[in-house]
Amino acid sequence: MDISVVIPLLNEAESLPELHSWIARVMEANGFSYEVIFVDDGSTDASWEVISGLAKEDARVHGIRFRRNYGKSAALYCGFDKAQGDVVITMDADLQDSPDEIPGLFKMIKEDGYDVVSGWKQKRKDNVVTKNLPSKLFNATARLITGIKLHDMNCGLKAYAKDVVKNIEVYGEMHRYIPYLAKNAGFSKIGEMPVHHQKRKYGKSKFGMNRFINGFLDLLSIWFLSTFGKKPMHFFGYSGIFMFLVGTVMTCWIIITKLVRQAAGTYYRAVTDQPLFYLALLTVVLGVMLFLAGFIGEMVSRSSGERNKYNIKDLL
Repeated sequence: MDISVVIPLLNEAESLPELHSWIARVMEANGFSYEVIFVDDGSTDASWEVISGLAKEDARVHGIRFRRNYGKSAALYCGFDKAQGDVVITMDADLQDSPDEIPGLFKMIKEDGYDVVSGWKQKRKDNVVTKNLPSKLFNATARLITGIKLHDMNCGLKAYAKDVVKNIEVYGEMHRYIPYLAKNAGFSKIGEMPVHHQKRKYGKSKFGMNRFINGFLDLLSIWFLSTFGKKPMHFFGYSGIFMFLVGTVMTCWIIITKLVRQAAGTYYRAVTDQPLFYLALLTVVLGVMLFLAGFIGEMVSRSSGERNKYNIKDLL
């Protein structure tokens, strides 16, 4: 099978028939063998009934229905697990992503050898204040931290080689950073393709301003886990040792200064009367706590069942 199209959705009953017809036209025009996997993330409208009807009419349509809303990452994870196509393409169900982009995305994966191709909405049809500007800030921060030069990392329209989706785990709110997850799994050829962005035709957006705050926190989490996930002592240990040494030096300096002035008969303040002394003690205590946190983290990491799980590309 050439392509699996994975579509997570929440209350998009009105757009699904049109989206399915559009995908079918594109696939048939290009001679692709394909499947469409709709993942209903706990919809409260008639989305599942629509998906069931489409599946009866077209054997290439499959559906997954959650009992409640788990989020886009969970929907993508289950869709990736079920996907069988050589190229897996994700898109949103609101008709803002154009299926006409599928052939170009497929070509970049199969012919140009990319592992991941992300869509780039150069001309967005969203509100400038509530979406465009925050999106630019979000993507600039993501580029800085991840080192992946994508203009629109959060774009729902993406293409993946099958090996990528079978070797990464999407959880929490990490769907925004799948290219980064892929990079950390060893899939380094990541590109982007300018895509057409359309105004929402039905329903309303499911995202609010809080997604940008959550997105930043998730980015810090995934950066930390990917960098220090299997070696927590390298972060907490170094930080703890540094703070411990700084606090110790400060404490020794205060005490020695007091003793020198006392021996010289000049004015001196009692060590316990100096605020800097208590700051130095606090620094020492924090250093010890950080070091112990790294030690405990190292013990947890070493007892993990996935401590020796590695992605093997070839085996002879």
